[in-house]
Amino acid sequence: MTNQTKAMALGFMAVFFWSTVATAFSLSLSQQSPAQLLLIASAASLVFLVSLILYKKQFSELTHHVLSSWKTSLIFGAINPFVYYLVVLEAYKLLPAQEAQAINYTWAIMLSFMAVPILKQRLVFFDLIAAISGYFGVLIIATNGRPFSLEFGNAYGVFLALVSTIIWASYWLLNTRDKRPNLIGLTLNFTFAFPLILIYWWLTEDSIQWSSKGLLCGLYIGLFEMGLTFVLWNNALKLTSKATKVANLIFLAPILSIFWLSQFTDETLKLSTLVGLACILIGLGIQNIAKVRKQN
Repeated sequence: MTNQTKAMALGFMAVFFWSTVATAFSLSLSQQSPAQLLLIASAASLVFLVSLILYKKQFSELTHHVLSSWKTSLIFGAINPFVYYLVVLEAYKLLPAQEAQAINYTWAIMLSFMAVPILKQRLVFFDLIAAISGYFGVLIIATNGRPFSLEFGNAYGVFLALVSTIIWASYWLLNTRDKRPNLIGLTLNFTFAFPLILIYWWLTEDSIQWSSKGLLCGLYIGLFEMGLTFVLWNNALKLTSKATKVANLIFLAPILSIFWLSQFTDETLKLSTLVGLACILIGLGIQNIAKVRKQN
């Protein structure tokens, strides 16, 4: 296998696992609260990341960065996974998973707008077209196919889903200035976030109920949403000769996600979700074509 073939294979594996997360969110949140799910998932991810650090014999480097960059680790950990996942999981709790996951994919469009004040980048015409297409898709989803009625099925859930895109885009923009090695930085983020998650869970949970289904889903999310996929995706980007080829695989994730939801949850797929998701993907496609042209 060539490096490019390996890169595409690893990239597809990461996208495959990401596409199953909405289903895992839906199944898990039917059993437990967002705070409890985040506690289980973040613990699983932290164990995986620390194990990987030990396997790579980078523990001494990890301890060095604990002392030298604890403030950065605390800030980044507070943003992601702590605040981001609490918001996005609450959105999944309030909305059908098919709607929440579709809206969540507009984070890349939000990223281009937030890059203007943070990175001093300029918007181009294609960014505006992408935004119009993407957010019109959100409107179709939020109004159950009646975008001009402005009657939202669950306005607060849609609001949280959109807020999650702002938090995620902010995290990645700030991450461009992070000097820590990728794996070290992610591990430290989870290390410093875990006590915050544990305290929040302890203070907000009135009754604690553990179920085997919720626990297994939480462990799955911790491994495949927050842990292993990072390694697969990062290695894919390292091996590829052209990052856009791997990045384009991400367009498969929402399509696969819709399929898994239809097979493993009780949700009935809505035509409005499919149409709205198509608008979002068209917007992302337009934005991606513009980036490729700019690079060339």
